[in-house]
Amino acid sequence: MPIQVETTDRLDIVDITAEVEKRVPDGIERGLCTVFVQHTTAGVVVNEAEQRLLGDIESYLRELVPDEGGYAHDALDGNADSHLRALLLDESVSVPVRDGALALGTWQSVLLIDCDGPRTRSVTVTCTS
Repeated sequence: MPIQVETTDRLDIVDITAEVEKRVPDGIERGLCTVFVQHTTAGVVVNEAEQRLLGDIESYLRELVPDEGGYAHDALDGNADSHLRALLLDESVSVPVRDGALALGTWQSVLLIDCDGPRTRSVTVTCTS
């Protein structure tokens, strides 16, 4: 079952680590968990979920891809900046599973970055042993 993530801002970062962890099936002691966002204007990354850093990430993405850049795609639906920001992110991450849990580092979290919110985003989690 996919994770449904509600975002609240145009550019929004949501820590989904706990929801991903819940989807590691019982019985998988060692394996790999892949987290995939099914949208072209969002990404999934592993990084620290500290609030000031999250603000820095948002600022950095806005600096790299300005909101209003005269993009050709804006004539269609006005969200070219969202697509371009998502290109800088990954649509999936893979995290090792050890002892039935995500084997993330001390400060690592799984983050959904929505570049075209607010929306409901669907994230698929697939774990294999």
